[in-house]
Amino acid sequence: MARTAVAYSAFTYNASTADPAGTALNAGTGNGHVIPAAGPGAQAEPEKTLLRVVVGTTGGNITVKAGTQPLAIASGQGDLVVAVANSATAWIGPFDSGRFLQADGSMLVDVATGVVPGTITAFKVPRHA
Repeated sequence: MARTAVAYSAFTYNASTADPAGTALNAGTGNGHVIPAAGPGAQAEPEKTLLRVVVGTTGGNITVKAGTQPLAIASGQGDLVVAVANSATAWIGPFDSGRFLQADGSMLVDVATGVVPGTITAFKVPRHA
């Protein structure tokens, strides 16, 4: 099955942000989510990324997949697995691009079978010099 794309919801610098609904969890083997690179030559920005995972009645593991070389030179550290309790919200991240970027510049998130209903939202935290 195909991965479900999760577009970034941006926080607004020096302002408030409306709470987005999120993307329905796509659970099970071979499923999951992709946080795509934004445009040609771009990549997801793990260091600016926070994931909010809201789980319904059945909790389980959320796995941020280790990346691939050459982008993810620290991918040997493996996946990040976070257990989310029943009827709970988990905030996961920010992340190290050297560990989690895929070859195409995306990030991959897997959801254990049975973790439904629920939502996932990818937030991008703004950085200003």
